[in-house]
Amino acid sequence: MWKSGIAALVALGALSPALAAKPDTFERGMNTMWEALWHQSGTATRVVRWEQDLKVRVFGTNVARHKQHTLQALRDAAAEAGLKVIDVSDQPDAETQANVSVEIVPDTQLSAAQPCETRLHFQSENRIDSVTMQMREGDERRCAYHESMHVMGVRGHPEGNTVLSYFATQVEGLPPLDKAMLRAWYSPRARGGMTPFEMLPIMADELVAISPDKQQAGKARDRFLSRTVEEMQSFADGQGDVPMIVKLCGKSTEQGIRYGRMEMSYFLGVAYLQGVSVAKDAAQAVRWLQRAANLGSRSAQAQLGAASATLAGSS
Repeated sequence: MWKSGIAALVALGALSPALAAKPDTFERGMNTMWEALWHQSGTATRVVRWEQDLKVRVFGTNVARHKQHTLQALRDAAAEAGLKVIDVSDQPDAETQANVSVEIVPDTQLSAAQPCETRLHFQSENRIDSVTMQMREGDERRCAYHESMHVMGVRGHPEGNTVLSYFATQVEGLPPLDKAMLRAWYSPRARGGMTPFEMLPIMADELVAISPDKQQAGKARDRFLSRTVEEMQSFADGQGDVPMIVKLCGKSTEQGIRYGRMEMSYFLGVAYLQGVSVAKDAAQAVRWLQRAANLGSRSAQAQLGAASATLAGSS
């Protein structure tokens, strides 16, 4: 979902070979990947992704002019995920067949502040069932790649060298960071429903893989994961804050952030229970799951038994 009217920031530049010239570019790449895991309302999200190929219907205003570019953006994103894009636009039952419906609308239909938007439809937060997208005709060229990332399940609007950014200077094609993000999202190591702390190390490994100095990048990855866990413990405890880019997007709400603190408590509990992004620690797992449960998390309540049993067995 693109938002205009925000002053452009300086882009980070390509990850490789620029990493050698900019020692902090890897960390900024990690920041971008972490921010991509945040919903604009102020809540970090679970991984939701496709488990089938995309059957796409493109329709609407002057569709012949925009169809091929829109399809190419979707194909570029889907290719990084190992999925196919099948154009069903001209089929008699296209509306029924399509699991991705893209409508090109007149420039008067959506607001200038949000000229395109994508909505993911799923019964549970792990598998995408279908997607609907709308783009104003005059903004299709700058929206198509941005929205293609959302179609694949990446819901954040991070800062950095990514078409997902509201501040992006590149809107045509996918930068290396976006390609790495999609490869991680659809990695065999990943699965739908993963928490941010389960997903972040997989994303970090993809970033290390495209870095010139993999040893240094690996050390930077470990530092980033450690610091992020500390910051999110503070956030879950009610002291820290959401990433600054979430505030800059202007769509975070008090309710969203309160829900985000509950969810982050749950995510931390799972991280300590499973030993992802942190060392296993049953006591910490119980602490954070109990906090999330007290705040109303049913997911945490379901996990508490296993965490408590693990803690009892280790004492």
